Amino acid sequence: MKISELLHDGKQHLSFEVFPPKTDTAYDSVKHATEEIAKLKPTFMSVTYGAGGGTSRYTLEIAENIKKNYGVPSVAHLTCVSSTKKTVAEKIEQICAAGIENVMALRGDIPKGMENADRSGWDYRHAVQLVRELKQCGRDFCIGGACYPEIHPESDNQKQDILYLKEKVDAGCDFLTTQMFFDNNLFYNFLYKIREAGITVPVIPGIMPITNANQVEKAIRLSGSFMPQRFKSLVDHFGNNPDAMMQAGIVYACDQIIDLYANGINCVHVYSMNKPQVAQRIQASVSSMIAL
Repeated sequence: MKISELLHDGKQHLSFEVFPPKTDTAYDSVKHATEEIAKLKPTFMSVTYGAGGGTSRYTLEIAENIKKNYGVPSVAHLTCVSSTKKTVAEKIEQICAAGIENVMALRGDIPKGMENADRSGWDYRHAVQLVRELKQCGRDFCIGGACYPEIHPESDNQKQDILYLKEKVDAGCDFLTTQMFFDNNLFYNFLYKIREAGITVPVIPGIMPITNANQVEKAIRLSGSFMPQRFKSLVDHFGNNPDAMMQAGIVYACDQIIDLYANGINCVHVYSMNKPQVAQRIQASVSSMIAL
């Protein structure tokens, strides 16, 4: 089922993101974790591609397993980084053969050591090029794109960021999913600005449950997210107690999700980090509010 159809059914939904293994030896444990999350029957699950496409060979396999064996609609990520027109054409055929209708078109993270590499010869330098390719390939995909409620780390300002986002939507994105944020007011402000700019597709807020203190630095580095004082205090107080930090992080994420639902948002995407216990506890906390 297409994500765009689910988002227009008038119900409230919860979805989860998982990632493929980084090594062959980790495949079985990662597959098991994704299956445990799929058993929760979320509205959909997305499967990431990995920096530089390094774990891409498992993305489709896991997405197909989720859909065929657990009946959960899946979204297969596809990135520009390390992709050529030939490899994208091959992936499109593989995605279709797997019966997957939803694709997340992303620029992708630049692999470590390639940050200053010359990208002029790349077939795809920006996600908008990949969106156009997917739209024009003759396949009826539901195409998702990423957006940043604060600002893309490589953008000069948010106004420029929104102009680029509109270009991506105009190229064919059917829905958008945000980078993680920890202050819902930032999301509401962003939503107002993009609607004013003429971006009308559904926007799914992305929530990252921080369940251990070590995640904080990584989250800031990857997303540049603003950390509210309330959240900093939580980490300062519970960070040295793993069990307490996990509970506090889940409660904080659930508080964000409930507030989003209360303010008219009908789908929230949780970056569950292949942690079934985290996904289960979040779902249990908001289950009476969602259509599962």
